Amino acid sequence: MNFAFSANMAILRAKDIRNMKPEEIRKKLQELRLELSKELANVKMGRPVKNPGKIREIRRTIARILTIQREKR
Repeated sequence: MNFAFSANMAILRAKDIRNMKPEEIRKKLQELRLELSKELANVKMGRPVKNPGKIREIRRTIARILTIQREKR
C-alpha cells in the first residue's frame, strides 16, 4: 500500500481494493467520505490547506472504489 499524505489515510490502488473483502471496502469508503467532508469543511471555514492535493486524491480514491464495486456486480 502506498502512503501519500498522512499516516492515517492511505491511497488505495485498484489491485489493493480488488483484494479487499466487501465489508472492508464499505468501511474504507465510509472513512474516505468522512475524511473528505472534514477537509472540505476546513476549506470552507477558511483554514489554510496543509496538503492541497489531498482532497483531489481522496475524491479519486472514492471514485476508484465505486468503480470497482460496480465492476463486481
